[in-house]
Amino acid sequence: MSGLILRGRRHMSGLILKGRRHMSGLVGKLPLSGWQRVAAAVVLAALLLAVGTVAAAARAGGPPGKILAGVTISGVDVGGMTRAEAAKAVEGHAAKSLHRPIMVLVGDKRFRMTPAGVGRGATIEQAVSEALAGPRLSFFGRIWHKAIKRPVTMSVDLNTTTDDQRVAAFVGRIAQRVAVAPVDARIELVDGKPVIERARAGRALDVKAATKGLLKVLGESGHKEARLALSPVTPKVTDDQLGTTIVIDKAKNRLRLFKGTKVVKTYGVATAMHGFSTPSGTWQVMRKMVNPTWHNPAPDTWGADMPLVIPPGPGNPLGTRALALDATGILIHGTYSTWSIGTYASHGCIRMRLWDAEDLYPRVPVGTRVLIHR
Repeated sequence: MSGLILRGRRHMSGLILKGRRHMSGLVGKLPLSGWQRVAAAVVLAALLLAVGTVAAAARAGGPPGKILAGVTISGVDVGGMTRAEAAKAVEGHAAKSLHRPIMVLVGDKRFRMTPAGVGRGATIEQAVSEALAGPRLSFFGRIWHKAIKRPVTMSVDLNTTTDDQRVAAFVGRIAQRVAVAPVDARIELVDGKPVIERARAGRALDVKAATKGLLKVLGESGHKEARLALSPVTPKVTDDQLGTTIVIDKAKNRLRLFKGTKVVKTYGVATAMHGFSTPSGTWQVMRKMVNPTWHNPAPDTWGADMPLVIPPGPGNPLGTRALALDATGILIHGTYSTWSIGTYASHGCIRMRLWDAEDLYPRVPVGTRVLIHR
């Protein structure tokens, strides 16, 4: 730097000297009066001084390999230091900010973060290089600075490097930790037993919005805490959407009617006697009948001593209402044999008291699921 400034001075001195000779020649050749010659000389001197001052502006560096006194980097006095010494001092100062803990609060969970841990850094080498170069002073400014031996004043900013992808990755890991999946409403058989579960909303962290929020916190010094909001996640099947379900417990000979996950009615029933079967499983109401006609399903076996057809009315084995399931030959129906309710007395169907069957009938649409279990 000193060599460059010396060569610059010599070059500018040559130019100024040539300019003076040239202008002196012109002034000498012009037919001017005495006072005009004086005025021309003053103007010439002013022009040469201005040109020389601007052209000579350059960096005022310190001693070889050291930073000029009076130079600071982000408030740290690095005057008189070598590159390595300045870098170490500034790094220690920057570490306080880059490694400061920030607590990230998400719901009832807490996560620790530091700016350095999510890709924040400082351009220390760049700042030290700028400090070593020193402030930019004019030719006369440098002469004045050396004459009075007063420290210059120069403040170098320490810029921050960023890596937004690491912030997004950090938020993504948090999102996995805090996510709660929604629960759909359901009534179904699991391992032969009914499972009844109400719908519950889940929760999730919006990674894009949360990343934006953390970037804002990181961009403003002094923050020790950041709070990220969770968003609710709606279940696909709510209690209302679950609709109507019939659950029949053969062990207790009980029929329960559900609206959503809530029991709205309970009825006593009769199921299959020994030697016959009311099939367990998940079935569906396929057809509804008012005052049904009974057709003998087993004329060669247990129905051999019964008519082939029994019309609606007293004594009809199906009573006044019947719901046909997709299980072959199985119905939910009323019976005149009220005494049999609560026992095992049918050939496979689910019997109900006449008035209970009539009460159930309008409550059950075609397509209703029927779960039968023991």
